[in-house]
Amino acid sequence: MSTTDPTHDVRALAARAREASYDLALATRAAKDAALHAMADALMERAAEVLHANAEDVAAAEAEGTPANVVDRLRLTDERLAGMAQGLRDVAGLPDPVGEVVRGSTLANGLELRQVRVPFGVVGMIYEARPNVTADAAGICLKSGNAVLLRGSRSAAASNAAIVAVLRDAVAGSGLPADAMQLVPADTRETVTALMTARGLVDVLIPRGGAGLIQSVVDGSTVPVIETGVGNCHVYVDASADQDQALAVVLNAKTHRTSVCNAAESLLVHADLVDTFLPRVVTALQEAGVTVHGDQTVARLAGVVAATDDDHAREYLSMDISAAVVPDVDAAVAHIRRFSSGHTEAILTRDQASARRFVAAVDSAAVLVNASTRFTDGGEFGFGAEIGISTQKLHARGPMGLPEMTSTKYVVTGDGHVR
Repeated sequence: MSTTDPTHDVRALAARAREASYDLALATRAAKDAALHAMADALMERAAEVLHANAEDVAAAEAEGTPANVVDRLRLTDERLAGMAQGLRDVAGLPDPVGEVVRGSTLANGLELRQVRVPFGVVGMIYEARPNVTADAAGICLKSGNAVLLRGSRSAAASNAAIVAVLRDAVAGSGLPADAMQLVPADTRETVTALMTARGLVDVLIPRGGAGLIQSVVDGSTVPVIETGVGNCHVYVDASADQDQALAVVLNAKTHRTSVCNAAESLLVHADLVDTFLPRVVTALQEAGVTVHGDQTVARLAGVVAATDDDHAREYLSMDISAAVVPDVDAAVAHIRRFSSGHTEAILTRDQASARRFVAAVDSAAVLVNASTRFTDGGEFGFGAEIGISTQKLHARGPMGLPEMTSTKYVVTGDGHVR
């Protein structure tokens, strides 16, 4: 493919994806599942090839002084590669959403009306760093009957090229069109712009990455966008919480893996727990290597950094967390409404009234009761490998699995009916 005209080149890729999408729309579940298993097997058989390419990306990132949390998102290991392959197998085991009847009825005039799920057609993915997204997106799009254009970041260019080459070979070998998944070059910003403006060739765009990337796609795209949001996730520890349980949940939510969008970034503690739970949780976080950025009350504790509004609103993606003390559940909700990104919030409590009030009042994609924010994930929800977590309200919200990667059409069947 020529690199002299990125817009022309991307539109050519999109045109090929459009042709492939027509074949995918007719593919049976058996054919798609066979392709997914072939993709998984190929990733494991050619693991050395993929890991070698990834090592080049990681070395280049480290040489450029890339932050450790970003390098962690970029790095593939044998275990992570096996997880990518298992994700493809998991998707193969899920029901095919295409053709599912959302609703149906027989009208008074005898017409049979059905609303059925159908693929979008061509999906564009614009994402940063994580090469596992390449396999996840390819698998979910194939199972839902969509062709996909994958535009990863320059930092993962070698990894993504190796992964897509493996997956395309596997798909072609299974009898489906290889152009169902294509890599958009990451060597110039113009390819992003071309993808965002390929209206008529690309049906929907899904950006995954930092706030800057997502906002630029939302602002600059003429193609409809499903907005995946950043994760300033809150954990509120209510006065009645089981303190041992709450301590374990907070530590898991913050430290299990810091570089992901469902990691906790903000801690709220009820004022009744200032002398008991608050010192415990701050000490435990600090012993785990977390820097606590606290409000005036929390900052009285040793080692706590005084927090600003920017700290409370920040998605750290690192071993940092903001913390504040609130007088009641309503104040916790008010704090969340002010600073949250609308991703995931959790309440830890033994008071069912507080739990119900929190769940009803918090306007985020996921609200958890007595559980870690790390559970907001398509795999954990049983959806298979997710394509992203939407924080908007149209067309999907929360972890997006297979059904969220479809639209619908109406099928009307008559017997010579005229109006």
